[in-house]
Amino acid sequence: MQRTLLKILVTAHLMCWTAYGQSLGEVARENQEKKVAEDASGAQPKVFTNKDLPKDAEADSMPSEPPLRDDVVASSKADDYRSAEQRLAEQRAAEQWRRQILTQENKIASLQARIDQLNASIHAAGGNQYEGPYNRYQARQLERAAQVQLQLDEQKRKLDGMQEAARRAGMHTTVYDP
Repeated sequence: MQRTLLKILVTAHLMCWTAYGQSLGEVARENQEKKVAEDASGAQPKVFTNKDLPKDAEADSMPSEPPLRDDVVASSKADDYRSAEQRLAEQRAAEQWRRQILTQENKIASLQARIDQLNASIHAAGGNQYEGPYNRYQARQLERAAQVQLQLDEQKRKLDGMQEAARRAGMHTTVYDP
């Protein structure tokens, strides 16, 4: 009786949520309509020019710096652009190193979990961990654990190599040792 009542309540609750929920398409459509309405009714931004600015009376009496040449300004902008591009490339490289290292650490963690699981199944069947295998099942589990341990050791060496390569590439410690 209670299970039936519980099922009915859960079903009614789910039906209420689906009846009031909005789909992603509806939300996107509403946002698009708001944006179009704002663009249509929005005031144009005020643009200030040199004519709109007041004259500075003190500027004539004080010696001013010589105006910058166009080629100096252009090269400065190009340098800024190049440095921004370089920083962006460095950030991408750092993120790529970080992703690869985290993926490798996840592989190592899953292999370690697999070894722990195999060892637990061996100990649960035999009871005493210091004696040899009692049956074929335990012998197979020991072989599998040894194979996975070899894989784990190889993955750890690979991780160490990746971390060393990231360090040599000049990455920060948060990248190669998260």
